[in-house]
Amino acid sequence: MPAGSQTLDKARALLEQRRKELHEELRQVETALSGLGAAGRKGPGRPPGSGAGRTKGPKRRRRGGTRADQAVKIINSSPDGIGVAEVAKQMKLNAPNYLYRVLPELEAEGKIRKQGSTYFPGS
Repeated sequence: MPAGSQTLDKARALLEQRRKELHEELRQVETALSGLGAAGRKGPGRPPGSGAGRTKGPKRRRRGGTRADQAVKIINSSPDGIGVAEVAKQMKLNAPNYLYRVLPELEAEGKIRKQGSTYFPGS
């Protein structure tokens, strides 16, 4: 076997070994990134079952004593109507963001009704 051929074989063997090492290192990096969640590659949104954008399956049922129930109680105790900011204030919420998400659901369920920017007891 010529000397040049041996050199090429050694170089090929070294490169293949390095490729295996890099492949293993890449697998470890990908595993670490997936363990970090949001710090890694961003996925297509929230994971399945997180409730975001829920369009299939039965509606979730609320148990008594939730903040949504508390909001309905406050709205029902205000027959002349009440705004979101006032409901948030009575619930001692720092920001009404939660209410902007949940009040339309309560309205769809018929527990409350909205006229303009004011909420009234359901009819």
